[in-house]
Amino acid sequence: MQETVYPSLAIIVPVHNEEENIHIFYDAVKKNLTAEGLLSLPDAFKHLKYDFWYIDDGSIDRTLLEIKQLQLKDSSVHFVSFSRNFGKEAAIYAGLTYAKKYDYVVLMDVDLQDPPALLPKMLGKLANEQLDSVATRRLDRKGEKPLISFFSNLFYEFISKISSTKLVSGARDYRIMSRQMVKAVLSMPENQRFSKGLFTWIGFRTEYISYKNVQRKKGQTKWSFWKLFKYAISALISFSTVPLTLVTVLGFLTTLLAVVGGIFVIVRKLLDPAIAIGGWTTITVIIMFFGGLQMFSLGVVGRYISAIFLESKRRPIYVEKESK
Repeated sequence: MQETVYPSLAIIVPVHNEEENIHIFYDAVKKNLTAEGLLSLPDAFKHLKYDFWYIDDGSIDRTLLEIKQLQLKDSSVHFVSFSRNFGKEAAIYAGLTYAKKYDYVVLMDVDLQDPPALLPKMLGKLANEQLDSVATRRLDRKGEKPLISFFSNLFYEFISKISSTKLVSGARDYRIMSRQMVKAVLSMPENQRFSKGLFTWIGFRTEYISYKNVQRKKGQTKWSFWKLFKYAISALISFSTVPLTLVTVLGFLTTLLAVVGGIFVIVRKLLDPAIAIGGWTTITVIIMFFGGLQMFSLGVVGRYISAIFLESKRRPIYVEKESK
């Protein structure tokens, strides 16, 4: 008699200095993936086999020790520890690399802003509607700093307009993906990563579940305004060449304006040789304006060149120190 093969799920959890949330997250997920919690799913999913993969992104507190303590009492807990902090994108890539043999993979934040209570619903939607991925999006940003909320919304609107890759406003990294989709993501080992964009760019059938924003359980967010700003710039560079086009258009328009202005001054002097050409203040302002425009344009071009430079080095996305 042939043995029944049940689907497997890898729960990828990037962590950085999250010692207070390790056990809380583990307990919350276990509570929602009990046999009772999976009753509404197809028969195969009622016996779902799942493992935790904590990706320790160079934590300097007791995060790794807490994971190891958890591992002593549950063999389904695994970890990968980096030699230093490489960032969440590197942690996501490492997690997907280790989880590529599972049937399904789910990405979750350890601070419980990705509600574990949604897991059964996401799994059911994935199984019943024959999807490749079920993702989540926040309906609001209640509890966030107003400045960060404003610029985050602005970023999603802007990048969706200038890029062929359309991002869903409020989209989270919290999503379940099939093995095929995970392999597609891993086939793009680029250094400058923006996972939300990559998930959308590769295609596959994806549907979103919306939920109201949830406050982090414990600890402080690791995302400052400056880190979010740099992340947004990296995303723009990775998924759009429109900034380069704008620089080209600006260069053409300013050159045209300078030519027209030069012709006007020459013609005016030829028609009336006695006229004195003054306006030193105006000239100074114009020079400063165009000088600033040139520096801005060089900055945009330089950012693309720096991305090419970083990719050309072929450095690893992360350096592993320990795993189990």
